[in-house]
Amino acid sequence: MYLIPPHKKQYRANLHCHSVLSDGHKTPEELKEMYKAEGYSILAITDHERPAQHQDLADEDFIMLTGYECYIRPHPKGAYDIYASDVHLNLFARDPMNLKMICFNDCYCRYVKRDNALDGLIRVGSERPREYNTEYINEYIRTAKEHGYLVAYNHPYGSMEDEKDIFSYEGLFSLEICNYGSYRTNYLEHCGALYDKILGKKMHLFCHAADDNHNSYPVDHPKSDSFGAFTMIIPDEFTYDGVINAMEKGEMYASMGPVFHEISLEDNKIHIECSDVAHIFVYMGSKKPKYLHAAEGEVLTSADLELDPNARYVRVSILDSKGRWADTRGFFPEEIGLASGAR
Repeated sequence: MYLIPPHKKQYRANLHCHSVLSDGHKTPEELKEMYKAEGYSILAITDHERPAQHQDLADEDFIMLTGYECYIRPHPKGAYDIYASDVHLNLFARDPMNLKMICFNDCYCRYVKRDNALDGLIRVGSERPREYNTEYINEYIRTAKEHGYLVAYNHPYGSMEDEKDIFSYEGLFSLEICNYGSYRTNYLEHCGALYDKILGKKMHLFCHAADDNHNSYPVDHPKSDSFGAFTMIIPDEFTYDGVINAMEKGEMYASMGPVFHEISLEDNKIHIECSDVAHIFVYMGSKKPKYLHAAEGEVLTSADLELDPNARYVRVSILDSKGRWADTRGFFPEEIGLASGAR
């Protein structure tokens, strides 16, 4: 069976992006053009607390996903504290024209350009002050899902939450395993270890990567936050619905550069084909993943490795000579025909 099929086209996406409609420095038109010029096919402009559809920018070769970013902080008015934990969620609309505002709270709209764009939008869910606790956050996620959104957890390192809090959230579909904007400031926002712990808790959560770009600097500047992390989406058809369906089913993987050409399973053996990398890892929830390292001056483009029949899950990561990761989602034993993995 194929985990990443060689016969299906992959489309590069940036699923986290900010424009002048909130605190970014590029217009939606500029963002579409710069990403299309770099070979991307999908862009989600996720401005803070600002649902907006950009379907006028879509074309037959480029899909604009509708969505926005919300956040929940300990201070009842959403005040920013660089030492305090908080939660940032990206909401991706199943319907491109869905602009419902979830649990609206005006004090969180400080980044929104005040151009009356929020007037007339449908508001759903409680508008009481947001509460930084598990009950409220799960209520927020549940409300967003009920009103047509896929909900992703953003930049876990940058949010500074305890792992046990992340484990308590229900209804998320994916973890932003790499947030490039944050990674550029700390080199810690590739959260593979956290993702393994999530899978070890048997949480069926996918993973993706994104720029979270605000474009405060030109793209050729050392501090540029564009084109550093992306998601490869593998839809059955290149349409808005096709892309959303692929995301919801986990038919995607995260990358900072390397790409997978194929991953297949047969008789508890995994076969991997990829771009030039220095290291290949197969994580299974144990202390010792399977791995290959390239000899100095050489590269790896494939691997054939034996899986542990007691694997709790299987996910593949590759690392190139520039320190850039690519990560599949976790596949659980019942999905891929392994033993129960109950240990």
